[in-house]
Amino acid sequence: MGTLINGSNISRIYDFGGGAKLEFGKRTLVMGILNATPDSFSDGGRYDNVEAAVAHAIRMAEEGADLIDIGGESTRPGSEKVALEEELRRVIPVIRAVREALPAMPLSIDTYKAETARQALEAGAHIINDVWGLKADPEMASVAAQYNCPVILCHNRHDMNYGDLIADIIEDLEESVAIARAAGVSTRYMWLDPGPGFAKSADDNLELMGRLSEITSLGYPVLLATSRKRFIRQTLDLPVDDLVEGTAATVTLGIAQGCHMIRVHDVKAMKRTAVMADAIVYRKGGGASNG
Repeated sequence: MGTLINGSNISRIYDFGGGAKLEFGKRTLVMGILNATPDSFSDGGRYDNVEAAVAHAIRMAEEGADLIDIGGESTRPGSEKVALEEELRRVIPVIRAVREALPAMPLSIDTYKAETARQALEAGAHIINDVWGLKADPEMASVAAQYNCPVILCHNRHDMNYGDLIADIIEDLEESVAIARAAGVSTRYMWLDPGPGFAKSADDNLELMGRLSEITSLGYPVLLATSRKRFIRQTLDLPVDDLVEGTAATVTLGIAQGCHMIRVHDVKAMKRTAVMADAIVYRKGGGASNG
């Protein structure tokens, strides 16, 4: 594993208006997960009505979330694809209601469909979080460019035929970056997600966790989304609702290697984990570097 990397080597401020703002470079940002789905792997059905979703969003804000990621289609292995109309029915009312309840909270839309992203941005979302890195819908990059919004480029693929795992992940991410650039998306609005849990074996995920510094050294803000993932369950041999410590271990390793933001279910616990890790990685006077 690489040495400590100070995440403040990237310093960016995103002002979305209305008090909604994000700043990279001073501490790790915490993205709270809001699944407006009946079948997500750990919390499916809990927040698939507007009232419950808003209450959960408020709770995550109180626990320290810096932004909230709203999704209407589960990405768990074996999950069914959701039609556009159904995804819109799930997420658009939630985005509008959360926007009203938390006007200064940045929101991202977790989708790979361009029309869902477009309507979500119109409804009050600020960021696109695409688990297919702009490769599933040829119109997605154009939507990101049109709305001049940040887009999270997640690593994913249809096979697990890796030659060199990290080199191949980087190559795949660079393809997503190229798609975004070709559509006119500014590099300033591109964030990377190395995609733990997507098209990777348990061993692949563990190797990725030990080599995250090779992703953070690419020069883009990096989101780490390991919360309650299967490789943690397999490693610890625990159920999905008993993975706080395992998730915290991955979060700490990610922050130590320069990840800028974490996507989590358990906001309160992971916020505390991030604050402790940040006290070391972002400590005054530096001392943390990429070697």
